[in-house]
Parts: sequence; C-alpha cells; structure tokens
Amino acid sequence: MSNSRRVSFGAFGRKQRYGFLLPPGFPLMSYASAVEPLRAANLLAGRDLYAWRHIAVAGATARASNGLDIVADNRIGETVALDALFVCAGGNPAKFRHAPTLNWLRSLARKGVRLAGISGGSYVLARAGLLAGHRCTIHWEHIPAFEEEFPDLDIRRTLYELDRERMTCAGGIASLDMMLALIERDHGADLAASVSEWFLRTQPRPGGGSQRMALRERYGVDNAKLLKALALMERSPEAPLSCEAVAAGAGLSARQLERLFAEKLGATPRGHYLEVRLERARNLLRQTAMSVTEVAVACGFVSPSHFSRAYRLRFDRPPSKDRDARP
Repeated sequence: MSNSRRVSFGAFGRKQRYGFLLPPGFPLMSYASAVEPLRAANLLAGRDLYAWRHIAVAGATARASNGLDIVADNRIGETVALDALFVCAGGNPAKFRHAPTLNWLRSLARKGVRLAGISGGSYVLARAGLLAGHRCTIHWEHIPAFEEEFPDLDIRRTLYELDRERMTCAGGIASLDMMLALIERDHGADLAASVSEWFLRTQPRPGGGSQRMALRERYGVDNAKLLKALALMERSPEAPLSCEAVAAGAGLSARQLERLFAEKLGATPRGHYLEVRLERARNLLRQTAMSVTEVAVACGFVSPSHFSRAYRLRFDRPPSKDRDARP
C-alpha cells in the first residue's frame, strides 16, 4: 500500500480507545471480525486511529470457545481510559450473571463510555440494565430466550444496531459490518471502503440486513406459495396455525399444501411445523430459567405431557434433561 494512498483519506480526529471484554468462551471469529478492521484502518491510514485493550473477567488471559487464550491487558474493575467497550460473549450468554462484571459495566456507562454487545454480548448488557430505551440486536440463536427474558426491549433481527451510546451486533462476520460503519462514521467512506476491500468484502451489508439466509436458500425451494407457508409457520411458533389456516394464508388448498411439502421438502406440513416449535423449545430450555410447563405454553403445546412426548420423540431425551443441564 503506497504512502500516497495512505494520506488520501483526509484529516483524522483523535485516536479512539476501545476495550474488548472477553468473558470465558467468547467467540473468536466475532472478536477477530471486530478488532481486525481497526488494525487495517490504522495501517491504511498510516497512523494510529484506534488503540485497543483486552479485558478479562478474571486471571491473566481470556479463553475463547476454541481454547485459544488472549493475554489480558486488564481485568474488570480496573481503571481503564476508554471511549467504548465491546462485550464479546458467546456460548450461552443467558448463563452469565457475574455481578462484579455487571456492576463495572454500569459504572462505565455512568462515566459516558459507549457500550457495545457483540454476538451474545447484548445479553450481558441487557442483564446489566444498559439497553433499555435503545434498539438492539443479538445473534439469532439467542433471540427467543432474549425476548422471553427482556420483553420490554426493542429487539431487532438485524445485523447490527447503532443507537446513540449503545451498539450491538449479531456477531460472526456482522462484527466486520458494524466496525466498518463505525470507521465510516469516524473517518469517512473512503477509509471504510478501503478496509472493506482489504478483507475482500466487496458487497456492503447495511445494519438492517437479515441475519439468516432467506427461506428460499435455507430450504432450497423456489415455490412462492410454499415459501409463504414456511414463513407463516416460523412467525407463529407460540400460537400454531391450523394446516388449513397456513394453506389459506399461502393461497393454497390443504391438499395442495400437503403435496408441495411432500414434493419439495419430503415432509408433511404438520411434521415440519412441529419441528420448528420443538427447536424453539430446546433453545428456551437451554438458555432461560423458564420451567418445562412455561416452555410448553410458549411453543404452542396443549399440555406439558403432550410437549414431553413430542420432545422425547424428536430428541431422544425428555425436556427435563435439557432443563437440568443448565448450571
């Protein structure tokens, strides 16, 4: 990269000081997708626009979900000069209830430090009471449990949300998308575009983009009416529609719906709908404190016994087993 390229971006403001809080089991890809754009921005600009520190909950290192250790510069509770702190959490963030960490985050917020949640980090911020009144997002796997525990939050199913002093993203490569938006906000579109190209990201993704593949790609079907039926099922796991209602909503007869499911998915509408609800139920059992009965109701089962039978048939274990697996 030539020096002329480096100086072509124009004037830059004060160096931003970022911290990355890495709870045990943090997702390495989400973290790398957030910190590497900062390194590239410094390199391409020819000066340090960003500085960052790694912060552990305890000990001298933070261990990622794949076993890699990151050397910590600080521990929670220590005095650190920061403009923003990014909480990068993975695994099952619903289990994270470390009071000293939550108190430290609140103290940073009172000092005016901007706070960000990456992947499951939004769960940690919400538990500290720091997302109220702000738009937020979180990895799609955590959304059902997140909505159950924090029903008053403005939760979006987007890639990232930048709302005043709070920033959240779904994790994975959405971290890269969010950091590019921050670089553009801080230092202009030219530098952000150069960082994007540096990482071979040739198609910009706006924050409001969807986290998950479209149903067309996910299921490998292109029949518009079948796709509409699938969407209706995914939108109503807690109050299941009848097969007749799904068919009518998709502009089909019940017989046509049965035929399309058999031809395109090798399943029945009823069986697929049950699968959608059971996957949601397993997520809630593993990530919330909801009882088996509460999960059964939230996933549209007529009784706990009906739920337990269906769950055992699908996963070869009773729901109480996944409930008991929570620490």
